[in-house]
Amino acid sequence: MTAPKPITIVGGGLAGLSLGLALRRKGIPTCLHEAGDYPRHRVCGEFIAGLDAATRESLGLDPFLADARPHREVAWFRGDQHAHRQPLPSPALALSRHKLDQRLAEAFLATGGDLRTRSRLGLAPAPEGCVFAHGRRRVRSAWLGLKVHARHLPLVAGLELHLGERAYVGLCELEDGTVNVSGLFVQRDNLAVTRADALTTYLRATGLRALADRLDASEVQADSRCAVAGLGFALPVPTPGRLVLGDAFAMIPPFTGNGMAMAFQSAAVALGPLTAWSRGELAWDAAVRRIDRRLRSRFRVRLASARALHPLLVRPTAQRWLAAAGRVGLLPMRSLYHALH
Repeated sequence: MTAPKPITIVGGGLAGLSLGLALRRKGIPTCLHEAGDYPRHRVCGEFIAGLDAATRESLGLDPFLADARPHREVAWFRGDQHAHRQPLPSPALALSRHKLDQRLAEAFLATGGDLRTRSRLGLAPAPEGCVFAHGRRRVRSAWLGLKVHARHLPLVAGLELHLGERAYVGLCELEDGTVNVSGLFVQRDNLAVTRADALTTYLRATGLRALADRLDASEVQADSRCAVAGLGFALPVPTPGRLVLGDAFAMIPPFTGNGMAMAFQSAAVALGPLTAWSRGELAWDAAVRRIDRRLRSRFRVRLASARALHPLLVRPTAQRWLAAAGRVGLLPMRSLYHALH
């Protein structure tokens, strides 16, 4: 019997780690290169909406999510005013990436995976057997993401979404009672900010003063402050022979809470064809085309729906319409939440 061909994964986020772990469980030699180290904070809403049972089973995720905190509704705010509550079709699971990434990395190592941290691997052109799951693609964009963790920050609901002027901010209570505060903003060159006050400065500049005051009154974990720029939400043009997964394939606007689920789902989509390639049952180009086709089919509706709603969340006129629609039960988010599954 021919030995399975090895697979190299570039990027140790959720897509890369969960795929690497699943491949190792099938006996496939897997080397994973991660530019950073574990554990570390990432700009992320840290709640998982729309993760289906089939993906959880195929990747063996349940042990890693056992202590995730379930949330069943979102409290919406427009500016400083509470607008309405939106029930979710299924619970969103809140769990710190600081903890989840570490668990997956340790499990990958325990199965005999080769994990190389602080390792950057470009590989252009990409050789066969190389999977790129290195996070977002760098694009020219005005979007800026900011995140902190805070304690002693009471919430109206387990999940809150605050709409500001050219911004929105999500709050999520994590498994240990810590609150993740993460926001998407249009960068403002006229703002003077420091690492310590960047988030509260942007909150006040976008009309979210009450939220900024709540954050100032909390206990912010200094090492959790992080930022990311150059965010884009367009699908890439496929490159023959180059396999991309997770955020490297496509970023969904973060208000959906579906980014973590999509990372896992993209790994689950890739698992079968990659296993077949490793065992000599499928050509590499055919495996890449099959995975790309399945990813586009699976994510097309939710990406299109989220991109259509995304501009409405950051425009004051559209925000007033959304608030009114929410009060009478006509908010289009209900349809979007169902499309995420």
